[in-house]
Amino acid sequence: MGNKISAAGPNETTGGMALSPPPLHPPPASSQSSTETSKSTEQTETDNNPGTFEELHRKCKDIFPQCFEGGKFIFSKGLSSHFQVSHTINLSTVNPASSGYRFGATYVGTKQLGPQEMFPVVLGDMDASGNLNANIIHAFTQNIRTKLVTQIQDNKCVATQGGIDYRGSDYTASLTLGNLDVVNKSGILVTQYLQKVTSRLSIGAELVCQYGPQVPGGEFTALSVASKLTGEKWTLSGNISPLVGGAHLCYHHKVTEELDVGAEIETSLAQGESVCKLAYQLEVPEASITFRGSVDTNWGIEATLERKLLPFPFTFALSGMASLANFQKPQYRYGIGLIIGS
Repeated sequence: MGNKISAAGPNETTGGMALSPPPLHPPPASSQSSTETSKSTEQTETDNNPGTFEELHRKCKDIFPQCFEGGKFIFSKGLSSHFQVSHTINLSTVNPASSGYRFGATYVGTKQLGPQEMFPVVLGDMDASGNLNANIIHAFTQNIRTKLVTQIQDNKCVATQGGIDYRGSDYTASLTLGNLDVVNKSGILVTQYLQKVTSRLSIGAELVCQYGPQVPGGEFTALSVASKLTGEKWTLSGNISPLVGGAHLCYHHKVTEELDVGAEIETSLAQGESVCKLAYQLEVPEASITFRGSVDTNWGIEATLERKLLPFPFTFALSGMASLANFQKPQYRYGIGLIIGS
């Protein structure tokens, strides 16, 4: 569902190697018994609840490399156990518009629902021109969670999105509203439902409704059905949109504790195209190194290397990508980055 604004939580990244500031970690629980109770509750819910519809392909997507071009420097500082700021400098010769300085801040509240879950979470970043991306995530109860996302560019609010998730014992229901405009009568409505049928099988559906004067016919509705099958060391997930003529299939396999592999196939009947992508993630704990790489049927190759320079709070990263679709004029992009975080 490409109409929704992407918003990552405090412990999420935009991908395998996105060079994002390290997340804040909540302070320890007041007592050992309360921590053990929270862990037990969280483990039970994790085993029974299938997660959200948007998390169907997460295990596979997380091992794909997220490449960057040029130079990137991030300095992050935790001012307290609840507040962190970051300074990011991007240098790009291919896309000068993405170059520049960005200031980011993250606040994690005091409402603790688990050992690694505290709410509310407020995070955002702003560039030198005043363009702002902001997210607010809050859990009113263990079952109800909400998220608000907004993007401001050139002193105008260009995108807004609000969503709510209800996590039941063996299902998750979600409702999302995006870019609502009462004056022009336009907006996007998304409803999602994911049900755990057995200990290994989950099925669900997504209904997307977009309306407005810019939409052909004034309204567009698409239905997607999905399923996820989980094994001991593997996960197979897929969703199909019959009206749109699209399909998305992902497979993730944990070969060893250090090696993960994944495969992704995306098909669009409207465009008459299918793309297959293979990826791996290799961790070398002894050297504090993580490798990620991928290759696709469009002759695209991507790879990243991430090295933690212990005992210092430094992370060094290298990125490379190549497009060999045109063998006479192949395109190459390289990146180098450094994170300094406390």
